[in-house]
Parts: sequence; structure tokens; C-alpha cells
Amino acid sequence: MRVFNSISTLIVMFFVVAGFSQRIDGEARFGSSFKVEENLEQKNNVYANLVTGNSLQTQLKGTIKEVCQAKGCWMRVDLSNGEEVFVRFKDYGFFVPTDVAGNEVVMNGKAFIEEMSVEDQKHYAKDKGLMTTEIGKITAPKKTFRFEADGVLITEK
Repeated sequence: MRVFNSISTLIVMFFVVAGFSQRIDGEARFGSSFKVEENLEQKNNVYANLVTGNSLQTQLKGTIKEVCQAKGCWMRVDLSNGEEVFVRFKDYGFFVPTDVAGNEVVMNGKAFIEEMSVEDQKHYAKDKGLMTTEIGKITAPKKTFRFEADGVLITEK
């Protein structure tokens, strides 16, 4: 029985590790499936019409600038209009590979503007690998464009 339990544990561990080590070959989807809408570049100015506290269900397209190096739980995306959006994944239901910076992405979810607390800024700075001296310079809340993605499509450049 011990041998069976040991083998079963190893098999489960293999599939867990394999599930987290995804590579991008062409394109890959993470999270919920969605149909990509047309003319997404025109939607990237959605933040011009939003105020803090409001949100809009939409899709955005851009280039991944940065990904959480700890586990792929957030990313920063440059939109085609020159703005940057901070993206998290709904209910931490999925993560993206940590090596996808520079790739194109289409995100489906909720766009909103948020004032990021000093504590959250420091947390993300630590994930980013900034030095303690740089993290210490964060002293005031910051207004940010945010996006909570329920699904993403990443395409290799």
C-alpha cells in the first residue's frame, strides 16, 4: 500500500508541475475562453472615459511589458495608444508564464481605474525584484489603470 501511495503521489506531482510549466509556441490561452473582438486598438482608449470607482467589461490588446517573476500572477501591458495597464487575473484562477514579456496579448475582462495603496505598490515592487532602497521611496498612493482579466490570449511576436 505504501508503494501505491508513493507512486500515486509522484504521478500527481508530475501533473501539477507540468500544468504550471507552460510554454508559448505560436499562441496560448489562459483562463476562460473568449472570442476576440474586431478593432481592439480602438478600444484601448477606454480609460479616457472611466473615473475611479467605475468599471467596464471589455477586451484590450497590447504588448506585455513585464510579468511577475515570482509566479506569473500579474503583468504590465503597453496599450497601442502609449498607456500602460496593470493586469491581475480574476480570483487568482490562473497565471501566465513568467517569460512572456515582449509578446502580444488580448485580454478579456474588466477595465477600471484604482488608487493603488503604498502597501500594494511596495508588494509589487518586491515581486519585481527592486532593491530595498527603491521600495523605501514609495510613500504615496498612485492612480493606476487596472484590468482584471478572466481570460488572456498570448501570441508570440
